[in-house]
Amino acid sequence: MGDSRVETISRLAQWRIENFGPCSYKKSDAFKVGIWNWHLSVEKNRYLYIRLFPEPSRVSKEQPPIASFVLRVSIAGANRKPYISPVHERLLRTCEDFVWPVDTMFQGRFIIDVDFLDLKVCPLNGGLPSSIWPCDGLMQRVSSQSTLRCLSRMLDEGIHADVAIHAADGTLKAHKAVLAASSPVFQSMFHHNLKEKESSIINIEDMSVESCMALLSYVYGTIKQEDFWKHRLSLLGAANKYDIADLKDACEDSLMEDINSANVLERLQEAWLYQLNKLKKGCLMYLFDFGKIYDVRDEINNFFRQADRELMLEMFQEVLTVWKPV
Repeated sequence: MGDSRVETISRLAQWRIENFGPCSYKKSDAFKVGIWNWHLSVEKNRYLYIRLFPEPSRVSKEQPPIASFVLRVSIAGANRKPYISPVHERLLRTCEDFVWPVDTMFQGRFIIDVDFLDLKVCPLNGGLPSSIWPCDGLMQRVSSQSTLRCLSRMLDEGIHADVAIHAADGTLKAHKAVLAASSPVFQSMFHHNLKEKESSIINIEDMSVESCMALLSYVYGTIKQEDFWKHRLSLLGAANKYDIADLKDACEDSLMEDINSANVLERLQEAWLYQLNKLKKGCLMYLFDFGKIYDVRDEINNFFRQADRELMLEMFQEVLTVWKPV
């Protein structure tokens, strides 16, 4: 990893500085988070001054980011307690809009982490700033608005519904044709002489009514982004069970977007269970390449007691192949 190169995964950016003198200045290469390219710079005088700013461009000029973030500075390979900033929320246009002075004598090799908690933009035509994570309305734009309105009415009002779904805590109505078109598993249920075809009842007792409604809303093309995020783990299980490949991919991409120390072990377990290679690789990179394994040292023993042996072996192999001792 070069002295000016910044590595990123999900919402984390990490800059490893290999050689920094007592009176030095360094600026990182550009790295992309959200829709902007960013730079970090560090300057040593009496304090260590760290700046974060977007690269000058048309995007950063027309839609400058309102960034919420935390900075962390630690000495590479040392057990010394890192310096962690408070949560900052700033409108960032230039390198003068944010500077964090750290009262330290850091020299030589050290690491700067930036955890982006949120990135917001103001609409070009005015209005309140909104987060770029998640992007509201993403699912609805897949189909035309008129078709979505019709499908929404079919689902909400049960227009000509011909199948009942029994969830853990209630019942919903749906349409065999829509379900069969969305899932080869549902199609097989209604095509062959199975009990679902005869009774027009599907038992999904491992999901709540609310989660089932989110699943149906996705199938009918009317799901709201906040409902997708709220139920994405249940939706992932349903997508795997009923072979809904596009929903499974959407869940994996979503789970990649907010990996952090509080959820990385759970995400790793989900990735292993549902064979999500991209998510699994992202979790292992977060733990080992970015050194966040130390942040979960209290939880790791319990994780190893419950984890599949093949997953543990793969984690050990990851240590051997990617871990670079300082």
